[in-house]
Formats: sequence, C-alpha cells, structure tokens
Amino acid sequence: MSIHVSTSKHQAGKLDSFFSASEFNRFGLTFVILTLVGCLGGIAVGFGAVKSTFLLSIIVVPTMATLSLLLAVSPMKWVLSIAAISVLIDVLIIIYLLFS
Repeated sequence: MSIHVSTSKHQAGKLDSFFSASEFNRFGLTFVILTLVGCLGGIAVGFGAVKSTFLLSIIVVPTMATLSLLLAVSPMKWVLSIAAISVLIDVLIIIYLLFS
C-alpha cells in the first residue's frame, strides 16, 4: 500500500498541524509572545525611538495589535502572524537605531 501526497497538500498539512498545536499550547505561547514582543518593543523605544514620533508609532501599532489579539483570545494563527511582524519591525528598528 502506498500513499501519494502532493507537496502543496503536504506543506498545508504541516502548517495546519502547527497552528492546531499552537492552539493546544495557547497559554504557554501567550507567555512567550507577551514577553518577546513586549521586551523587544521596550528595547526599541529605549534605543531612541522615543525621540521620533514616526518610529514610535511604527513600534507601538503592531505591538499593541499583538497584545490586543492575545487579550481577545483570537485564533493563534492571527496572533502568531502579527507577533512575527511585530518582532521583525522591532529588530529592524533596533538595528537602524544602533547604526545611526
């Protein structure tokens, strides 16, 4: 007996299983996301983003969106997506502020 699975269906299956596992581990992931996003946002503001309203708003909007989704108990797919965007923005702004 052999099973033939196309690559796109196999990748989608892995992604679905990842998000279902993240729903199961919601409380642990909430702690990790809250700590990571909150601390990186604070570090980015501490490096000098507080001097620029534009940089401050770029940091605050995705950070607060992540925290609001966590508070609203939204699907983890949404939370993880916005958290990844928030972390990426925070890291890019920290790098920018370090070299400017």
